[in-house]
Amino acid sequence: MSGVAGALLGCLTALAGLLYFAGAGALLGAYLLWPRTRGRARALLVAGARRLTAAERWRRAVFFHDRFPEHRASDRQVLRYLASRTWAGLLCAVVTGLLVFGLVLAGLLAAGVARSTPGWQELLTQVVLGSVLLFLDVQGLLSLAALDARLARECFGPGERELLERRIGELAASRAAVVRAVDRERRRVERDLHDGVQQRLVALAMLLGRARRARDADQADALLAQAHRESGEVLAELREVAWRVYPTALDSLGLREALGGVAERCSLPVRVAYDVSGPLPTSVETAAYFVVSESVTNAAKHSGAGHILVSVTRRDEVLTVLVRDDGTGGADPDGGGLAGLGGRGGGPHRQRGGHIPPLGAPHQRPGSARVFV
Repeated sequence: MSGVAGALLGCLTALAGLLYFAGAGALLGAYLLWPRTRGRARALLVAGARRLTAAERWRRAVFFHDRFPEHRASDRQVLRYLASRTWAGLLCAVVTGLLVFGLVLAGLLAAGVARSTPGWQELLTQVVLGSVLLFLDVQGLLSLAALDARLARECFGPGERELLERRIGELAASRAAVVRAVDRERRRVERDLHDGVQQRLVALAMLLGRARRARDADQADALLAQAHRESGEVLAELREVAWRVYPTALDSLGLREALGGVAERCSLPVRVAYDVSGPLPTSVETAAYFVVSESVTNAAKHSGAGHILVSVTRRDEVLTVLVRDDGTGGADPDGGGLAGLGGRGGGPHRQRGGHIPPLGAPHQRPGSARVFV
């Protein structure tokens, strides 16, 4: 019932809008046409339109339970909304009047049927015609109600319910992305351990077995020396796998030193510009580290670059990570590599006129990938 009352009240506010435009046009029309007085006349017109628009906003909030965030529409938006709302409200009044007229005719028809028995052909014609008109009236009212809601959204912005639904959708998508990222990391660690560390440990065990069975002391010493070198390589690879899971330098030394370790391990020259004052939350440091690590690794593998620049800056509450290389570029902005970076750090922002020169896929264009954490 509140929606019906709101629609009927909307017919009255539409009439008020029509009277306002007619009166303002008669009073301010000449001043709006004269360049010297046009600005002040327009300001007066918009001031009155804003009051009527505030009444429309109150009507949507009371009768339709729309909660709009604080948003100041432009003068053009206010005038366009009020004009469109006036036209839609008057049309709604006409359709409502036709519906009421049809109900009155239906009542008269029912009274006539009660007094006498008309022919079935005449009765069938009246019922079919009345049903079609009733359907058209109801459809018209529903369409006008949807138009009213859309006009309010365009002027006042999305309502709190719509914003909450968007936020829920974003959170669900980010949660799914986190689950996929964790699963990818787990599979990668399993693959690294199986294909790398495990194979080296098997080779080390075989070397120690051969050294144990060797009858020649010189051969046993050579095998033990080889096993010692192999154990060092196993430790280095195991340390590399552990760093890719979580770098302990983040806890002990901080983000700056951890990024320095990424630069040292990269096969390309990497220059790190670090401009961050004060401590960072652990989650932010971890996200920034993995974004830089993955970007640098992919750039070294696929971009054909000669050098890489990593810039980490903090402005207010926003940490910006910029990874730039001089590679060939050409990755798909919607591909898995950039989606992974967005999942790590909160979303890549496209550079160079909307095309991101991605780090993380072959055939890149020279440029940068920026992530806000």
